[in-house]
Amino acid sequence: MARSGAPRDRGRAGVVVLGGGSGTRLGAELNKVYLPLAGRPLLSWSLQWVAQVPEISTFVLVVRPEDVTLAEEILDREAGTLAVRLVVGGATRHESENAALVHLAPYVEAGELDVLAVHDGARPLAGPALFQSVVSTAAAVGGAVPVLPATGILPASPPLPRLSPPLLPNFPALGGPAGAPGPLPRPRQLARVQTPQAFRAKDLLAAYAAALDAGFQGTDTASTVERFSDLVVQTVPGSHANLKVTYPHDMFLAERLLAAHRYQLP
Repeated sequence: MARSGAPRDRGRAGVVVLGGGSGTRLGAELNKVYLPLAGRPLLSWSLQWVAQVPEISTFVLVVRPEDVTLAEEILDREAGTLAVRLVVGGATRHESENAALVHLAPYVEAGELDVLAVHDGARPLAGPALFQSVVSTAAAVGGAVPVLPATGILPASPPLPRLSPPLLPNFPALGGPAGAPGPLPRPRQLARVQTPQAFRAKDLLAAYAAALDAGFQGTDTASTVERFSDLVVQTVPGSHANLKVTYPHDMFLAERLLAAHRYQLP
């Protein structure tokens, strides 16, 4: 469903903001993306940042069926003239992503959108520079995911293949000859993957169509692209401010970070 608002004829990228989570671990009865952060609903901060990126012209917010009315009220109040399309998501993250992509498919097939980015609405501090980075990188090479070095973590399995460039060079094998145990990668060689993640639109649609046929559901957008496409997925520097709101202290930290940046992120 589309809301009234002035569509922007600037860029050829679209962004999907996933807002289908819950507030269980926050101890809230309300979906966490609608909780107040510095006086505004949490999800409205993501819309503020993407609205500042000239390359992005199309905006989709994925919501739970029971949140449609609340989302419409919030968008009417917070989105201003920004035209945001509401899409009802599914029971899982992957299903919600797929619902948004099905909605955007006609615009991709018509050549109106070249790149699509998917962002977790529970990450309110991504900032316009990070959105611009993944969109421009995806347009150039095929795909982009933001990462930060992971410290203090011992891996249980090897990282995704075909990330280009590699997260770190000379990654040791997990298995030795004839299945013998090999050395585990050192924690400094791991990375935390964030959102937004961006990909060439036609390849992204094809990957999700193939995943549907295979009955596959990815843990994030990149995992589906890695399995069902030949796109090069390049890492870009993530942001330490780009935290995911999961627990009560995350809301406190997000508000402190916003205040420290005078409520404007780069």
